[in-house]
Amino acid sequence: MSKKHKILCIDDEQDIVDALFRLFRKDYDVLTATSGSDGLHLLNDNKVSLIISDQKMPGMNGVETLKKSIEIDPNCMRILLTGYTDIESVIESINSGEVYRYITKPWDPIDLVNTVNKSIEKYEIRSELQQKNLELSKANKELKILDQSKTQFMYLINHELKTPLTVITSYTDLLKETKIDEEQNKFINRIQKSNDKLQNIVNDVLDLIKAETGILEVNKMTISTNDITSNISKLFETHLDKKSLKLDIKDSNLSINSDKKIIHSVLTKILDNAIKFSHNQSKVILEVKENENSAEFVVINKGDEVQPEVIENIFKPFTLDENMLNHTTGIGLGLSLSQAYLKCLSSTLQITCDKGEFKASFII
Repeated sequence: MSKKHKILCIDDEQDIVDALFRLFRKDYDVLTATSGSDGLHLLNDNKVSLIISDQKMPGMNGVETLKKSIEIDPNCMRILLTGYTDIESVIESINSGEVYRYITKPWDPIDLVNTVNKSIEKYEIRSELQQKNLELSKANKELKILDQSKTQFMYLINHELKTPLTVITSYTDLLKETKIDEEQNKFINRIQKSNDKLQNIVNDVLDLIKAETGILEVNKMTISTNDITSNISKLFETHLDKKSLKLDIKDSNLSINSDKKIIHSVLTKILDNAIKFSHNQSKVILEVKENENSAEFVVINKGDEVQPEVIENIFKPFTLDENMLNHTTGIGLGLSLSQAYLKCLSSTLQITCDKGEFKASFII
């Protein structure tokens, strides 16, 4: 059962406060006072949702009482009881006392009850809004802390991982200059290969954090799409030959204003993913075509059917789906990093799968 709201009724006539008490006691916890000062004392000691105050009171009138009540509790609702001839006090109370409504004496009980109920409803809405604002403020602070943590993590990776990787690279290069036999050279090459792989992972993680925190450097200039796609097939020759795949590039050679390095990185990651999961002896298509005065980049390949929920997880960094991959190559970062890159270019990566035909596209 929800707790009753408290309302404070202030009037210098005892009969009036008794009448208000009887009118509202069933639905609310009613506090009564016969002077403005007594009412403010009660307000100091109680959490009140609504104050009903008479205007004509000796010592401290209703407007003064309601005005002082704001200093104690600015959130509670306020109703002023006044006579027909007190229009000036009504105006003053609205301007300085933050009064929700005024009720003329003698009041209509139904009208007064309806007014009080509506004011309590407004109090609840206002309280809920304040709570939501507090929660939103807390969430914003948490997001700022998270961004700071990401930045600190980036610096940590940059220093604590890149430094030892640089040392490994330097010493393996030095070892290659010494007299070593064929087996030792084989071991060094494997160390260097793993070192390069880890270096790429570190760079990808750093770029992901930079892109998500908005500090990735974007250098836009006028370029042709052919400048991006012309030599891209050479990067995948070995992988294509291994699976007997053909990469078919159809580029309309459009002129765009964007970051060549970022687009090239996105395309290589999408193509790497497409080649990795294509059926052997199939075709991978890279098409660049005009789309409403923009360039649309589309990569299409044939692979195993993938469910929509798996496609959703593709964009989550460090997520691997063993049913789809059948191995643990990589860390599930390529497409999520591509999405983060494209966000910096005000674009987005779209992926669909229809009967095993994958289509990954974005517009620049």
